[in-house]
Parts: sequence; C-alpha cells; structure tokens
Amino acid sequence: MDLKDKKILILGFSTTGIASAKYFIEKGADVYISENSKMADKQIAQVEELRKKGIKIEFEGHSDEFIEGAKFCILSPSIPTDAPVLKKLNEKNIEYFSDLEYVSKFDNKKIVLITGTNGKTTTTALVSHILSQKYFAPYCGNIGISPIEYLDKGVEYYAIEASSYQLYYSPTLAPKIGIFTNLTPDHILWHKTMENYFEAKAKPFRNMSENDFAILNYDDEKVRSLGNEIKAKVYYFSLDKQNVENQAYLKNNKIYFNDEEIIDTKELQIVGSHNIQNAMCAILSAKIIGMENNTVKEALKTFKAIEHRLEFVRTIEGTAYYNDSKGTNPEASIVAINSFENQKVVLIAGGRDKKTSLKDFIEAVKQKISKVVLIGEATKRFRDELSENGYMDIVCSKTLEEAIDIASLDRPDIVLLSPACASFDMFESYEKRGEAFKNYVLSKK
Repeated sequence: MDLKDKKILILGFSTTGIASAKYFIEKGADVYISENSKMADKQIAQVEELRKKGIKIEFEGHSDEFIEGAKFCILSPSIPTDAPVLKKLNEKNIEYFSDLEYVSKFDNKKIVLITGTNGKTTTTALVSHILSQKYFAPYCGNIGISPIEYLDKGVEYYAIEASSYQLYYSPTLAPKIGIFTNLTPDHILWHKTMENYFEAKAKPFRNMSENDFAILNYDDEKVRSLGNEIKAKVYYFSLDKQNVENQAYLKNNKIYFNDEEIIDTKELQIVGSHNIQNAMCAILSAKIIGMENNTVKEALKTFKAIEHRLEFVRTIEGTAYYNDSKGTNPEASIVAINSFENQKVVLIAGGRDKKTSLKDFIEAVKQKISKVVLIGEATKRFRDELSENGYMDIVCSKTLEEAIDIASLDRPDIVLLSPACASFDMFESYEKRGEAFKNYVLSKK
C-alpha cells in the first residue's frame, strides 16, 4: 500500500497508537494521533519526540481537523464500541480497525493467533519460543508490542496474543493458525453480554478457510463447539480426553500428539495443569508447521514462566513466593490456586473489582488456601462473600507490602499474589503491581 502523503489517523496515545504512528510516518504518511484524555506529565518527553518526527498529536478531544480526510484509522484496543468518535468516523465514511487487522492485510498467512480468557500470554510466549528454534517468530500483540513493529522485517511467523477488544476491531482477520485457550466471563461491561464476548474471540476462527488450522480446547464445551462451526482443520488439546483425531493429550503425566510422545511433564519448568494445556497448544502449532518432536521437546525444557504469571520469585526460610499479578480475574486466580497440591498456601488478592461471580473462586479458596489477605477496592465484596460462604481466615491490608508481611507470618509453604482483580485502584498496571511484589520480596532479609 502506497502511504506517501496519505493522512492516517490514530485514535489513542497508547502503545499500539505510538507504534502505528512511527511505522506510518516512516512510510511517508501524514500521521495524526488523537487522544481523548489529558496529557500526563510523564508523556511530555515522548510527545515532543514524536512531534519532531512530524507526527501531529492532540489531547482532550477528537477534533474535526484531525479526523477530516483520513484514509483510514487505527484504533487503540480499548476504545468503547459506543464512543462518539466512532460515530463521527462512520458519518465521514472513514474505515477504522485494529493494528492486527492492518498487519493481516499483508501477512495473514504468517499469523499464529492466540486468544481466550486465560493462558494467552504464556501460550504466546511458548509458541514464539518453540518456533524461534527454526524461524523468525516474534512474540507480540496484547503484551505491549504491536505486530506493526515487525512489518517489513522478514518475519516468518507472528506469535500474536489477541484480546477480545483487538479482535472486535479486526473484521477480516483470518490467521493461518488460531489457538483458543478457554472461555470464562471477563470484560462483560465492555462487550455487554457473554455471547458478544465469545463472538469477538470466535470471529477470526469463523473467517478461516479450509487451508487454515484451529487449535481448540476440547475440555471447554463452548470452545469445543466452535470446531463444528468453522471451515478450518481442527486440532484439539485435552487433559482428559484421548483418541480424538489430531489431538494433544495427557497420559501417565506425559504429553502426546496423537500416538507420539512429546515430553514428560516433569521436564517442564512451568507448574500447574493450565501450563500443561498451554504447552499442548504450542506443541500443536509446531507440529502443524512441521517441526520435529525432538526440537519441540528441547525448546519446552528450556522455557521458563513469563513475568507476572505464576512467576517464582524467591524462597525465604522455607516459604516460596509466587507473583501472579497477571491473574486479573477470578478464573485466572483459580488456575494459579489449583497449581499447588498438598501445600500450605496464603493468597494475596484484591484490587479493582471486575464484579464477576466469585462462586468458583471461593470454592477453590476453601479447598486450597489457608489464609486470604485482601487489598484494594474489592476488599469488602471479597471479604463479605468469602465469610458468607463459610471461609473466615481473612485479613485485610492497606498496602501490598503489609499484605506480604502478614502472609509471611504463618510460615506457609507458598505466598501467592494472584489478585483476581484489575490493578488500577493502587497501581497503573498489573506489571507495576507485580514489580512492587517482587521488589519487596527480594528486599526482605
């Protein structure tokens, strides 16, 4: 696409927006970034740097001057579907879509897309790690690196983590390989209904052709059912079911692809049944591409947990500390809780409440957790619902650091930060929350 002197609009001064703007300005486009909020002090230097490149930037609005005449618009992922600026774009017949959609227009058949409610980040990292043994297969998407950064860079496969927001704004995206890890309630305020949430994630699978490949969770009924509705060749993964065609499964603590043994789970450096599923997804993508079993196995053996997802930090006087700050909904925290068997575990939870059901979370806590230390805005609801359901070992804390000290008092086997909530009441991101946890644990004597 010839972009020279074409006006390109970017909505949102975000990681996605900034990466897109830099790409388009290098292609000779006339680039405009429009942001609805006020400019923060920490953004000033970056704004000046971008303006020196010739990029026009406005804050506190979406002016007609910036919108008028745009060839197309790249959206930052979280812009609501009912945002007034989208109505403006529709009235002016300006097409808008995600950065993933833009990349797919050129490199669709190089995309390995990973979506689902939980497990996306680890699975994406695993896919990239394994494929990178033979190919240039960068890890990008909903992890803070836009795939636009890799356009025209000789990528052989993109390992792209995709959120439901990004997929909603990617109407024609049809990856070569699509992975759907699981589905549980999340982002319902944005999507309005659970079915809308599912359909946003299902859309790229529905776009796929007979020459594409879908990797689906057989143990998740809703995800499994998608296999009967799409044209792509379907591969399943399961912890329980065997003898399904084109499948990765678990047998005697070993992962198999069809009848081929790939790896003993004892050789993995990541813990929990959910990480076995994540490994299965990565194995299937590698087998579809044609990689040899031994190459896949050796890569799996060297993969370590990603930052902020059930990440081992340190052991102090017999207590191991795990950072699962990326557990931003109850279902993600349940996965983390269930990763530890026959151990005394103290859980640190809380933050900005997503208001989803706590029923299954409470059951997991009752079965596996010796004490819960609560922080943040969600404290009252979590405390009330836990106690109403018969769980009384609860302590409330005003700071994360205090929560860590309280959690350590009983000398448990495990102190687990897995908040089941967003971070934005106390921290600007789950990464910052995880870093605060790790820094404090590492500073303890």
